Amino acid sequence: MARRRLRVAVVGGGIGGLATAIGLRGHGAEVVVHEQAAELTGQGAGIAIGANGHRMLRELGVTAALEGSAVRPARAEFRNWRTGRTMALHQLAGSYEERFGAPYWTVERAAVQQALLHELGEAQVRPGARVSAVEQSADGAVIRFADGSEAEADAVVGADGIHSAVRNGVFGPDDAVFSGTSGYRALVPMERLGHVRELAEPVLWLWLGPGRHFIAYPVADGTLLNFLAVVPDREWTVESWATEGSATELLRAFEGWHPFVTEIIRASGRPGRWALYDREPQRAWSSGRVTLLGDAAHPMLPHHGQGANQALEDAVVLARILGGADTDEVEQALRTYELARRPRTRLLQRGSRQNATCFQLPDGPEADARNIRLASLPDDLAWIHGHDALTALQPETSGSSA
Repeated sequence: MARRRLRVAVVGGGIGGLATAIGLRGHGAEVVVHEQAAELTGQGAGIAIGANGHRMLRELGVTAALEGSAVRPARAEFRNWRTGRTMALHQLAGSYEERFGAPYWTVERAAVQQALLHELGEAQVRPGARVSAVEQSADGAVIRFADGSEAEADAVVGADGIHSAVRNGVFGPDDAVFSGTSGYRALVPMERLGHVRELAEPVLWLWLGPGRHFIAYPVADGTLLNFLAVVPDREWTVESWATEGSATELLRAFEGWHPFVTEIIRASGRPGRWALYDREPQRAWSSGRVTLLGDAAHPMLPHHGQGANQALEDAVVLARILGGADTDEVEQALRTYELARRPRTRLLQRGSRQNATCFQLPDGPEADARNIRLASLPDDLAWIHGHDALTALQPETSGSSA
C-alpha cells in the first residue's frame, strides 16, 4: 500500500516559512503556507547572508535568482565613532569564501522573499489568513482562522515571527524581553551619497561608539545602502516594521559622530524605527504535531546578523527530518528537529545580547580591549559561518527522502 503524502500547514510567509515549504515539497510533502498579510511585501530593508545561510539557499535552489542583486562586500571594517580610525579590518571577498565554502552576501530582504516565493509558487500561499486557534488530535491538527475557515494537516509549523500566534496558542502567552534600545533602518539610494568617498567600493561598515552603533552595507547590486542604527531608548516600545522615525531625531542621537555616519542619516528621509525585543530561550518548540521555527522559536537581537540565516537553517533541517517521516512519525520527527536545532540557536540568542554591549562600550580601557579582540573575529565566529546545518545532522536523525 502506497504511503500517503504528508500534509503540512506552515503559518507565516516570511523567509523561514517559504523556505520550509520549498524544502518539505522537495521531500514529497503537500504544503500550504498561510500568511496573515494580504500580500508579501518583504519589509525590513537589508539582511546579511553568511556562508551558513547561503548553503541553505543553495540547497533550496534559489541562489541563482539572487546573484544579480546580492552584493559580495570586499571586507568588513570596524571604525571609531568619532575619528573614523579603522580598529579592525577583515577580508570577506575571496578569503572568507575559501575558508567557509560559500560567499558572504548583503541583500534586500524583499529580494530573498521574492526568490523563495517564485521557487515555491504563489499557488501554495494563502494570504489574508490570520490564525485564531490551533487544535490537535491523536492523528492530526486543525488551524482555525479569524474569517471562520480552517485547515487540517498532519503537522503545523509556526513560522510567524516574534509575536507568533501559533506559539501563543500552543504554549500560552509569554512576554517579549525589551532590550531598552531602538533600531532605525533605511535604504538610501547611492546617488544621494556620491560625495561620501568611502562608499566607492562595497564594504560592510561597523561604526562603534558609546551607547550606540551604526552598521551600513550596499544591497540591490550596489544601488542602495542599507543601514541599521541602534540607540538607547527606554520610552519607545513599538515593535513594528511599519513605524517611521525621522532623520532629524536620529541625527540628534548621533551628534558628534563622524561625517560618514551623519551624512548617511541626513540622506535617509524617514527611516523605519522599531523597538528591539527578543525572548528568553524556550524550553520546548514542539508540542504534539505542532512546532516552531525562526523568530517564533528563537527571536534574537540583530547584533549577530543571524536572524534570517537561522530561519533558513531551521527550515532545511526541519524539511530533511519531517519530510522523511510517515504520518504516524510526525511527533517524533518534530522532537528530533528541535533537539538538532535548539542548542545552536540558544547560543546565538545569548551572543546577540552580548554583542549589543560590546558594540556600545564607552571610550576607554574596555573599548581598547574589545578592539584588540576584534583582530581574532574570523576565528571567533567560525562556529557560526562555517556551520553546515545538514552535515551536522547525525545519519539516524536526518530522515529519508519521500
